[in-house]
Amino acid sequence: MRKLFKFLFRVIFTLVSLVLLGAIGVYIFVKTAPQFGQVPEGKDLERIQQSEHYKEGQFVNLMETQIATVDDMLSVLPDYFSLENGSPTDTLPANFSALLSPLDSGVFITWFGHSAFLIEMEGQRILIDPMFGTAAAPVSFGAKRFPYQEEIPIEQIKNIDAVIISHDHYDHLDYSSILALKAEVKRYYTPLGVGSHLKHWGVDNDKITELDWWKTARFKGIEVVACPSRHFSGRGLSDQFATQWASFVIKGKQSTLYFSGDGGYGPHFKEIGERFGPFDFAMMECGQYNEAWGNIHMMPEESVQAGIDLQGKVLMPIHWGAFELAVHPWTEPIERFQKAAEQKGATFIQPQIGQRFDIQRLPMTTQWWRFN
Repeated sequence: MRKLFKFLFRVIFTLVSLVLLGAIGVYIFVKTAPQFGQVPEGKDLERIQQSEHYKEGQFVNLMETQIATVDDMLSVLPDYFSLENGSPTDTLPANFSALLSPLDSGVFITWFGHSAFLIEMEGQRILIDPMFGTAAAPVSFGAKRFPYQEEIPIEQIKNIDAVIISHDHYDHLDYSSILALKAEVKRYYTPLGVGSHLKHWGVDNDKITELDWWKTARFKGIEVVACPSRHFSGRGLSDQFATQWASFVIKGKQSTLYFSGDGGYGPHFKEIGERFGPFDFAMMECGQYNEAWGNIHMMPEESVQAGIDLQGKVLMPIHWGAFELAVHPWTEPIERFQKAAEQKGATFIQPQIGQRFDIQRLPMTTQWWRFN
């Protein structure tokens, strides 16, 4: 019996030791790996604490919002194993050749998949949420990008007048992309606190402008307005809500655009439309949704309604076509969005990845996603 007790003690001691060592390893990794970024500290923290949207040590939404709990995540876990068509069976059509020719007039849009865009507006080149990396996670084996027929030519993306970042989640703010683009970017516009990540990665503080909701910055005749979204933030184990999240209005002399960032449906869309609409082009989050986290990601039908609330003349569903981050078929977002838009009489477009188009001369939607 004594030998049995000794054996059990050794087994339990070994298991506990392995768990503790693993926990210590994870903690050290999170605290030291640069891709996790830096939460606001010191004067940066004091500054963001002055925001009316920062309460009791964290940023808050305009309305009560539930993010997914551990129980919510566990409840959908079985669906991950039974999901069919969660990712493409072949490489996605993609052609980035048009990026090489500069433009001085008009408003041209290039979509890189998910929520990454190049906006060429009145001679200015603006990147939005430039997540060009291979994994939407702090580790390389995380959520992998779907394979494209052409890789995103990040080394050819040059002369960027501004980068707009909606929030600090990995599928929107990518460490490797920021480093690769840093020498080509003149200025950055972010919600409150996100600039701390950029400074931690070597971006000059003078290039960073942080905006609270409803605040405006201007450069070379273009206005950038941070607006509310219904979401959350965080890159590590204990920094949820430490930085702000936002949607953005981009207003030029002749056109006004809207970028939703991430977030659930709410009355803020109508208010944004009343303040800044109508919008010539609205990029609307549509993908990576689930009823378990319905407060922080819209269903496709809600995405269409939000675009209508905004007074968007042309809508485009985004936040899909690059990563498998939720339990739905990879083409479901666009299929449901298209059906809802047609039912509600909303004009929409879904360009191919890499396709550069003029918002005044919209290309036809070819349903390229049905290739497989």
